[in-house]
Amino acid sequence: MGGYVLRRLGLLLPVLFAISVVSFIIIELPPGDVVSRIEAQRASQGFEMTEAERAALTQQYGLDQNIWARYLNWIGDFLRGDLGRSFQWDRSVADLLAERIPLTIVISLATVVFIFAVAVPIGVYSAVHKNSALDYIFTFVGFIGLATPNFLVALILLWLFHWLFGVNMSGSFSEEFIDAPWSIDKVLDLLSRIWFPVLIIGTAGTASVIRVMRGNLLDELEKQYVITARAKGMSEGAVLVRYPLRIAINPIVSTIGWLLPSIVGGEVLVSIVLNLQTTGPLLLGSVINQDVYLAASIIMILSVLTVVGTLVADLLLAWLDPRIRFERVAR
Repeated sequence: MGGYVLRRLGLLLPVLFAISVVSFIIIELPPGDVVSRIEAQRASQGFEMTEAERAALTQQYGLDQNIWARYLNWIGDFLRGDLGRSFQWDRSVADLLAERIPLTIVISLATVVFIFAVAVPIGVYSAVHKNSALDYIFTFVGFIGLATPNFLVALILLWLFHWLFGVNMSGSFSEEFIDAPWSIDKVLDLLSRIWFPVLIIGTAGTASVIRVMRGNLLDELEKQYVITARAKGMSEGAVLVRYPLRIAINPIVSTIGWLLPSIVGGEVLVSIVLNLQTTGPLLLGSVINQDVYLAASIIMILSVLTVVGTLVADLLLAWLDPRIRFERVAR
């Protein structure tokens, strides 16, 4: 098991390096830069930028260097914990992310727990009770969840809660706690409201996992080893838990690698609709405004989540299925 873990860890650094290079280049590809945007803004206000001002801003933002020099400067500072300065916000990227990452992590982890806690039992029930009334209901609801965009679900639920209960569910906190310092009451207020975005963001993921779990388990239940176990007198519950369920859940566990970043990236529109102070709206604004250091830092964080999630998924799979950890490449 130790050798398997070391091999997986050995792949992390090259992957992250490649992702950092590609991310930075892609962000740099669109025409224009922060100086040209500042110049356009001043022109719209009736002011003309002088050559001296343009040269000073170009040097200030490091745009007088080529793209590789800017990348090396950025990645070197990134590794030292200096994420650069946001052009759009005129603030340290680290400070901006420090304000939003905690809430993003809480919502993302809560959403992952919600998805697996709801989807796996429902998927198992639908497979064991194939073609039952509840199976049809879960299938119907699952297709609706997959077909309906999360931001539309957010708009509908916001309207329903306001119409039925007169409650405004937008925002991470109630009005009296928005600018208040952190306290037990503020944490409790956050917990009392966080279920709403978790429910909305987790809708599509839950529907998808239900369908995958149901399909995988149905395939396993029809195999010969399950029939043999039943013929030997094992109870239905023991047969289900000991054999087919452990195999059918493997593809579900492997989804952790893409589930975390997809939640963080997929909550952009939901966060805008619900007015949540997460990294999603920051990422959208930074890409639109070519705020290179902010966008690249967020993308790197998403990449780290992807790599770490994939590593966790691989370790869980190796624990669930011992054949994986002893796999050898043929020489």
